[in-house]
Amino acid sequence: MSTKTTIIQYRRKREGRTDYKRRLTLLKSDKPRVIVRRSLDNISGQIAMYDQDGDKIIVSANSRELVKKGWNAKRNSLPASYLTGYLLGKKAIGKKVTEAVPDIGFHISTKGSRIYAFLKGMIDAGVKVNVGEDMIPSEDRLNGKHIADYAKALKGVKDNVQFSAYNKDGIDPSAMPKLVQETKKKITG
Repeated sequence: MSTKTTIIQYRRKREGRTDYKRRLTLLKSDKPRVIVRRSLDNISGQIAMYDQDGDKIIVSANSRELVKKGWNAKRNSLPASYLTGYLLGKKAIGKKVTEAVPDIGFHISTKGSRIYAFLKGMIDAGVKVNVGEDMIPSEDRLNGKHIADYAKALKGVKDNVQFSAYNKDGIDPSAMPKLVQETKKKITG
């Protein structure tokens, strides 16, 4: 009679939280990792270095921090993701981190997504991150020009609910590029 041997995988792999093969590939680079995670309302990022006792977080940023910098629009938009990455990049430069490897976890790599807007913000802040130029959103989208153009196109439409959350918060969506530039100056400040 033969018996079957069952191999129990690591808990985080069973839960679908860690892809150990991808993690090992990232760790072999021996560079800090930019860990980018998004939720429905926010985007956050951390720069972590491997340590035998567990990863050490060097610096982190969350889109909620943009409120202190004057950002009063939604924190889950493409411009907010860009600004959060820019904020993390400026913090990283202050901690002498000049190069990092992107770690997007289980997020699907989509051209022009919020993840790549975040990474472009880090690049613009001065951190070298290896990202293909074709994956990064256009400058118009990073600055919120697409939001402003769409808001202007819907200006005369009756019963327009597309920007009702912006209007409720007292934000003019057609002034989004100006808000992005003002917030970026405050981050650099």
